Amino acid sequence: MTSLFQILMLVLDILWFVIIAHVIMSWLINFQVLNMRQPLVAQIWGGLDRLLDPIYSRIRRILPPMSGIDLAPLAALIAVYALRIVLTNNAAAFY
Repeated sequence: MTSLFQILMLVLDILWFVIIAHVIMSWLINFQVLNMRQPLVAQIWGGLDRLLDPIYSRIRRILPPMSGIDLAPLAALIAVYALRIVLTNNAAAFY
């Protein structure tokens, strides 16, 4: 059962870093540091967007619109961190 706990923590860590990469890349695209006409940038952005859109769309249905500010990534990061806390506090159930 320890392996299951470690795998769940690894998946949450990977999700955390993918969300952070998506947020940073969106800032770089909005500030025109990265150009979407470059094929590599477009592929990475498209992959991250397709990967995270199911998570973000569920959060966006719950959150009210905030006039141009997307709080879905922040809510997703808080949810991932909360899941890590719950798993860590209940780690004894995995042993």
